[in-house]
Amino acid sequence: MRKETSTNYTNEKDIHDSCSMALTISLLSGRWKPSILWHLQHGALRYAELNKKVHGATERILVRQLQELEKDGLIDREETHEKPVKVTYALSKLGTSLIPILQQIEGWGNNYKMTKQLI
Repeated sequence: MRKETSTNYTNEKDIHDSCSMALTISLLSGRWKPSILWHLQHGALRYAELNKKVHGATERILVRQLQELEKDGLIDREETHEKPVKVTYALSKLGTSLIPILQQIEGWGNNYKMTKQLI
């Protein structure tokens, strides 16, 4: 999170306002965000289930990236009011619209890996 008065923040806002591709990449940036979105494409998951599926992410980072995805409107967080509290995450309508893009990125990555092995 940058201070709104910093030059860095202003530059980031300017590029996001002028370049939709940079904005999209920014929304997906974060080591675990694509993985979180990918796992949620098959349906809502409770936090513990998501934590098991996103291998290698620390709890602190996973929570932070979930919060950022929620703030950006890509996922929905639902909390039950029973004891113990159960938190479930699901793709929002906006998040669901990213799945074809993530599939294309995955395909490109697979092609890249195969190409790099041949060199």
